[in-house]
This record gives sequence, structure tokens and C-alpha cells, in this order.
Amino acid sequence: MTGTDFFDTFRLLSVADIARRTAARLAGAEDVAGDTLIGGVASLADAGGGDLTFYDNRRYRDALPLCRAAACFLREEALPLLPRGVIGLVTEKPLHAMTLAMAELFPQATAPTSLFGAAGVSPNAIIHPDARLEPGVIVDPDATIGPRAEIGSKTIIGSHAVIGPHVKIGRGCRIGAHVSVSHAFIGDRVIVHPGARLGQDGFGFTPSRKGYLKIPQLGRVIVQDDVEIGANTTIDRGTLRDTVIGEGSKIDNLVQIAHNVIIGRGCVIAAQAGIAGSSEIGDFAQIGGQSAIAGHLTIGEGAAVAAKSGVMRDVPAFSRFGGAPARPLRGFLRGEALLARLSRRMSDKNSNKN
Repeated sequence: MTGTDFFDTFRLLSVADIARRTAARLAGAEDVAGDTLIGGVASLADAGGGDLTFYDNRRYRDALPLCRAAACFLREEALPLLPRGVIGLVTEKPLHAMTLAMAELFPQATAPTSLFGAAGVSPNAIIHPDARLEPGVIVDPDATIGPRAEIGSKTIIGSHAVIGPHVKIGRGCRIGAHVSVSHAFIGDRVIVHPGARLGQDGFGFTPSRKGYLKIPQLGRVIVQDDVEIGANTTIDRGTLRDTVIGEGSKIDNLVQIAHNVIIGRGCVIAAQAGIAGSSEIGDFAQIGGQSAIAGHLTIGEGAAVAAKSGVMRDVPAFSRFGGAPARPLRGFLRGEALLARLSRRMSDKNSNKN
């Protein structure tokens, strides 16, 4: 069972309750019991009595007949593989249903919480007298909140977080330990994981005879509602315009977003991606891990950039690009296949000579 060490089960749920909350249909074993209680979650291979699991990938087909969980989310066509005694929860989207159930069982795992399980403002926090905190804000020990900062109700500020002057943070946010936020406005229900840096200087310099002159970074970072920002990610403030992260976007760990970048709504950016200054990412775009996007480019709405891509030109809306330099994904994959065939031919030719 997963979660016993670090996450307490919020409450036990019956299989029937889980079926109702996830719009799944009970099926499977002849002795289906909707009142069976679920108190844990685990993978197909590790699940035992009282656990909930799911099957959503044919790669794990061999593990399903050996499953020993109390209940399992799966599709209709997989039911014949379900062992006797395991309750089936039939749904077209097993992973989606499992996600909903896990959030019900372990709500603490959905966002950073107070490390001390505390309520209110710790006496060891440093709060400037001109800061404004709405009722219900939790501030952990050693956090610092600067003058004229404003923080909305039900927001949690983690230990050693630093909230700079004039920063505004909305309601229901989670600001993790050791986060620093300056020159930024943050909306409601935003999650910022530990170590992230929002609003620091952008990398702006102009050459002169005496070296590089630093360009003052006078903009802000604007983070809209329901955004999630991963651990140790950095988002630079703008130079003359704002850096903007659109509503509902999800940013992984160790991502660099430079000054003046505009991220649209519902975007997904995977770990170690870097987006150079003044580029714009359209709504619902997907950026793969370790991708590098040059400055002043446009990634169109709904576009996808494959992992490890080097983007040097605009990417049209709803297209798929990959490679370095990035190009339409189908052409990139054909080129890689051609190189592989040529390599094999050269290898075979050399072997025949020998």
C-alpha cells in the first residue's frame, strides 16, 4: 500500500463510493461487494487487500491476471483478465478515474502543505507590518513577507519562503519551502513547488566598448489561476513588458522561462526545457523535456515540441516538431530512419570486405 509513511488516508471509501465519484461501473468477480473498503493505492504488481489499482497500458497485461488488489479500474475489454475476487471498476479512462480516486483518498498529496501542520502565522515568521494577509493564511517558520505584499485566504507559505515587496498572491495558493517571489502577481489556486524562483532579473545585456551593459528589468511576472510550477524552476520578470504564465498551465521541475515570455492557457512544459526571451507559446502547446526554444519565436496553439528539440524558427499551430534544429516531426523521424538504414548498409558492406 502506498502513502502510509508520508500521507495519511483522509478517509476510507467503499468501492461503491469510488464508483460513484469516478462514474465507473462495478463488475468482475461473482462476489462483488460494493461495501468493500479501500484505504490505499498501489501498482498492479504491488497491490494487496484493501488497495485500489488500475490497468491502462497493454505493456502490463501479464500483471493483471496476478493482481491481488481489492479493486481495479480497467476497460471493458480487459475484464476477462481480471482475477476472481478482484472487483472491477469499468471505465473508458482508467488513469483519469484512478487520479480522481487518489485525490479523494490522499488530498494532502495534491499540493504542498504546511511542513508543521500548523494553522495561522508562525511566531518565527518575519512579516512586515505593512504586509496584508487575509484571514486563514498559513505561514510556516522562517518565512519572510515584505512590505505591502498581499496574500489571499487559505494560501500556505512554506518555511524559508521569501515574498518580496508589493507581491500579490491570490487565494488557495501553495507556496513551497525556499521559494522566492518578487515583482510578481499570482492568481488563485496556484502551486509553486520548493526552490522555485519567480520574478528575478531577466538575462538582459547590451554590448558596449566597455563590456556588457546591464538592461534594467522593469516588468513583472504574471501567473494566472490554477497554474502549477515545479521545483527549482525559474521565471524571469520582463524588461518592458510582463512575463505571463497562462491559466491552467503546468510547468515541470528545472524549467527556465526567460524575460518577456508569454505562455498561453493550458500549456505543459516538461523538465529542463528552456524558453529564451520574448518567445510566445500558444494555448495548449506541449514542450518536451530538455527542449530549447530560441528567443522571439512563436509556438502556435496546440503545437507539440518533442523532447531534446532545438527550436530555431516558428512552429505552426497544431503541428508536431522534433530534432535539432527542430523540423516537422514526420520528416525528422524519416531522416533518422534513413540514417539508421545507411549506417546498417555501411556496416554490412565493411563486414563483407573483411
